[in-house]
Amino acid sequence: MAAAGAPDGMEEPGMDTEAETVATEVPARPLNCVEAEAGAEAAAEDSCAARGSLQPAPAQPPGDPAAQASVSNGEDAGGGAGRELVDLKIIWNKTKHDVKFPLDSTGSELKQKIHSITGLPPAMQKVMYKGLVPEDKTLREIKVTSGAKIMVVGSTINDVLAVNTPKDAAQQGAKAEENKKEPLCRQKQHRKVLDKGKPEDVMPSVKGAQEHLPTVPLSGMYNKSGGKVRLTFKLEQDQLWIGTKERTEKLPMGSIKNVVSEPIEGHEDYHMMAFQLGPTEASYYWVYWVPTQYVDAIKDTVLGKWQYF
Repeated sequence: MAAAGAPDGMEEPGMDTEAETVATEVPARPLNCVEAEAGAEAAAEDSCAARGSLQPAPAQPPGDPAAQASVSNGEDAGGGAGRELVDLKIIWNKTKHDVKFPLDSTGSELKQKIHSITGLPPAMQKVMYKGLVPEDKTLREIKVTSGAKIMVVGSTINDVLAVNTPKDAAQQGAKAEENKKEPLCRQKQHRKVLDKGKPEDVMPSVKGAQEHLPTVPLSGMYNKSGGKVRLTFKLEQDQLWIGTKERTEKLPMGSIKNVVSEPIEGHEDYHMMAFQLGPTEASYYWVYWVPTQYVDAIKDTVLGKWQYF
């Protein structure tokens, strides 16, 4: 009767022992061989699956079109690809420059390229390929082909300052002297040619006008001996061709020292003109009955002050 149950606050014997047995039996039980092998295989499969999900996509074979397309697109994105280029030989001041240039670029862009190569300002350039190259047309439009020769004529600013300024001063002095002399058309050596009268086949004149050089030779004029003479301006070769019945003289424009002219008295719409081929006036090559509208263009072309079109 006295010990029917455990007193309050005291646990019955054996309760702690059972709890400890339950807690220690689960983690302490060793795995048998079959369970261990099965667990290892499952872990390996999980690892392979994880690695497979991280592997990159297989590379395209070398001849695969998709791979080639991706390379081509990358080149286009880099710039420069896709523009057709032509090989040009740019010739200026007896020097050749081999360049590659886009066929769809304009004549104005070509002048900028020439400026970067030669230092010749675009405004001072005459660029020629079968005639003057238009600034607003592309090389494709004027049918430039690979290997074409591009002729460039012009002087740098330094050349103009160093050479043309003294020449201009000399020309002004020469003009002042000419004004003090008897008019050329009255001098005996010229009268014998002028007295023959105006040639019937001379080119028409336009009094009071200034025009660019014509695309055809200036013909129908007389030389000092009274024979017929024609002037052909070969801009692409930087030459003046003086042609007579007997022969044609091909003169580099840089070799002509000066150009003088004077209206013919009584026929002021025509001039008599001389090209100085040597150091003195004795080297003058005289041409009579030059239409007045072309006089300034002839002087500017021969002496290097270009007429811009």
